[in-house]
Amino acid sequence: MLAKVTSCAVVGLEGAIVEVEVYISSGLPSFTIVGLPDKAVQEARERVRAAIKNSGYTFPNRRITVNLAPADLKKEGPAYDLPIAVGILLSSAQIDADPSHTLFVGELSLDGKLRHTHGILPMVALARDKGLSSVFLPLDDVKEASLVDELHLFPAESLVQLAAHLKGEMPIVEYHRDGKWEEEVRERYPFDLSDIKGQEHAKRALEVAAAGRHNILMVGPPGSGKTMLARSLPSILPSLTMDEAIEVTKIYSVSGLLPQDVPLMVERPFRCPHYTISHAGLVGGGQWPRPGEISLSHRGVLFLDEFPEFGHATLESLRQPMEDRVITVSRAQGSVTFPASFMLVAAMNPCPCGYYGDPFKECKCSSGEISRYHKRISGPLIDRIDIFVDVPHIDYEKLTDERPVEGSQKVRGRVRAAHQIQLERFKETRLRCNADMRPAEVKQFCIVEPAAQSLLRAAMKQLHLTARTFHRILKVSRTIADLEGSDIIKTSHLAEALQYRHKEII
Repeated sequence: MLAKVTSCAVVGLEGAIVEVEVYISSGLPSFTIVGLPDKAVQEARERVRAAIKNSGYTFPNRRITVNLAPADLKKEGPAYDLPIAVGILLSSAQIDADPSHTLFVGELSLDGKLRHTHGILPMVALARDKGLSSVFLPLDDVKEASLVDELHLFPAESLVQLAAHLKGEMPIVEYHRDGKWEEEVRERYPFDLSDIKGQEHAKRALEVAAAGRHNILMVGPPGSGKTMLARSLPSILPSLTMDEAIEVTKIYSVSGLLPQDVPLMVERPFRCPHYTISHAGLVGGGQWPRPGEISLSHRGVLFLDEFPEFGHATLESLRQPMEDRVITVSRAQGSVTFPASFMLVAAMNPCPCGYYGDPFKECKCSSGEISRYHKRISGPLIDRIDIFVDVPHIDYEKLTDERPVEGSQKVRGRVRAAHQIQLERFKETRLRCNADMRPAEVKQFCIVEPAAQSLLRAAMKQLHLTARTFHRILKVSRTIADLEGSDIIKTSHLAEALQYRHKEII
């Protein structure tokens, strides 16, 4: 007898419908799975066999053939355990049900219990788009699946419970989201700007970077607070919108990094990979392409500490996603595109020993060593960074100053107001922030007052600024003006933006 059960595969970040066909025929006992299964899917034979027996059902001692269609789509992971088991029970007439318009996903343990499965969100979203009405899935994943509306969700703890439901003996209660868990999962930031003494100039640069989503590079000696400043940045960024939260949740669900007790990512991601990370670890890849750190920081912050220590090829791989906001991983069997709209925050020492220009400790590096150290970062990559800020040594007086320091909450209010101005400005375009502006938008939206034009003209001549630097300064000036609620760029806005330009150290 032939039985057909609908399941789903995940390709990149999107789902793909997989039809699980189970056919039981006469002949020598065997259990074959075809349809480009990987090792985990092949091992489903033993898990399904044990789960069916330990659930009180009979495993057919006949020739069993399972086809995962379409056959040219590679299948990976244990999500096919449940649909294969249901297909065997249907094909052997141990249960009688109509599985059409229903999606089955879930990993089985040997005793028949259902376990957490990666990538539930894109699978359930595809089920809704394809017109399926019901989904049977593990109990641990039902909150994540409930982010998708217009579906009947039936969470099962075991194969026994699901089979009893299909036979009409003991129906599973349909899950309905009550919305309370969304209110309980709120943003919590371990670092706050009020914890950082001094570094007012660097804090201001972070505020400007956060308001316009500009990439920023901090340069300073060890212990000056660069890492703490970077880790405080998420606390001043605007909250994720629901659409953005769904995007981020989908990435973390596919990567297996979504906590089971947190079905929705409400905080902007903050990723801080070590400089020894591989190229595939940063941009994504593997035999079965998975998102890398670039995609895991989508809609959030990618912090690269010890910036020049990263491999040359690794750093150069940042250029394309910084420009296009997506990253494409190509393999022989095809290519997968992951989202990569992140804000780059980099930190580095001024020299290999870290103390070039420090007033308290002598630098031991030669001019050649310092020059080679800075040349590890290519010019094209430097051109994609909008804000450069020095983070100097902190004095004792500032560290012990007991006066209250402005916290992240107040700064975040100003950043949120500036962000709303930009959303209104770009509502007729695909842009979302000032950092995304191209030359045409810079010409249209960066209106400079006459006095500021004179300053910009003088800066272009005296500092020999390039055209790219010219546009970068105008974009940063536009953000500074938005923070003050100004329609035009004034001299003070332009003067501050000029302070954030790239300066050659040696």
